Amino acid sequence: MKDISSLLNPVARELPMSGIRTFFGIAAARKDCISLGVGEPDFPTPPAFCKAGIKSVEEGRTGYTANAGLLELREAIAKYTRSFIGVDYDPQEEILVTVGASEGLDAAIRAICAPGDEVLVPEPCFVCYSPLISLAGGTPVPIPCDMKNGFKVTPEALKTHIGAKTKALILAYPNNPTGGIMEKFDLQALVPIIKQHDLLVISDEIYAELSYDGVEFCSIASLDGMRDRTVVVSGFSKYFAMTGWRLGYVCAPKVIYDAIFKIHQYAIMCAPTVAQYVALEALNTSFADSFATVRQMRDVYDERRKFLMRRLDEIGLPCFPPKGAFYAFPSVEPLMMSGEQFAYGLLDSKNVAVVPGSAFGSQTEGFLRISYAYSLQTLSRALDLIDQYVNELLTK
Repeated sequence: MKDISSLLNPVARELPMSGIRTFFGIAAARKDCISLGVGEPDFPTPPAFCKAGIKSVEEGRTGYTANAGLLELREAIAKYTRSFIGVDYDPQEEILVTVGASEGLDAAIRAICAPGDEVLVPEPCFVCYSPLISLAGGTPVPIPCDMKNGFKVTPEALKTHIGAKTKALILAYPNNPTGGIMEKFDLQALVPIIKQHDLLVISDEIYAELSYDGVEFCSIASLDGMRDRTVVVSGFSKYFAMTGWRLGYVCAPKVIYDAIFKIHQYAIMCAPTVAQYVALEALNTSFADSFATVRQMRDVYDERRKFLMRRLDEIGLPCFPPKGAFYAFPSVEPLMMSGEQFAYGLLDSKNVAVVPGSAFGSQTEGFLRISYAYSLQTLSRALDLIDQYVNELLTK
């Protein structure tokens, strides 16, 4: 009999495992390990949101919804995008409820990317973009972004990496893993280049609501002439503390939406019904209380962010000041070691887990991702141990 692996799709067969999950599979097997690696709010979903899901079950609303999701939810999302990013979308024909932002990204990439197309991926970035492009038959083209520029995509870097086969650009700001953010003037500088080369944009805005130091989030879809060439992907996981409910959404002009919708229709049918009622309540409650409930969570992240930055500075690990999301991306290059060496050494020596920067791109070997979606008590204990580890390295 043939080797079964030879019968598999070679792209799927050769895909690397997620660097995040590989590392944390090791960390999870260790007793009493302190983890600063998972990008998940440590808050439970607010009770008022959950009660709406429980009520939907008790009332027997457990069947399929429309493929695109509950119309009431799509209308609430339209209201939200209008107020938050200043862009109008038709809830009937331009908004799709998905199984997390992850499904939205997958469907958007598959709808846009044909075999042979190139898609630009600024790095450091979340781990899913390049594999999804490869699975669609395309070629991911990394755009290295460096710390001195705040990990932003510059016009010069964008121009340099556009080729004859370039179809689209992925933008993911606030950024995972760096906490970098592109403000309105940063995005405006890219728009003429995007238009000149007739590119589409996939804007991953899952952390859009989590920005600090008075920085205002700007969606590139809101800029002149960009709505009709941009797919906005977002969801409820981060800001609304709803990771396990697996609910996201895609907003796109109808011609792009139609292609994404068909992929969703055949692959998914519809997003989980109970989760949709929870999300509907999350939006309705948040509008009613001026988003006070979720802003309180953001304020706690900000407090943790400031604490983490202060401690990293005291420890002597250089770090770009994150302006969004809930991650910091310190460098270990002054210690003359890679992020992977540091992370494994820290895990073995102090039982503290952080993610090596190499999980997020080919130019990030000298960095670590540290999540501050953890209590101040946990952060304090972990950073004390990181401090001890760095001191031990320096005195060797």
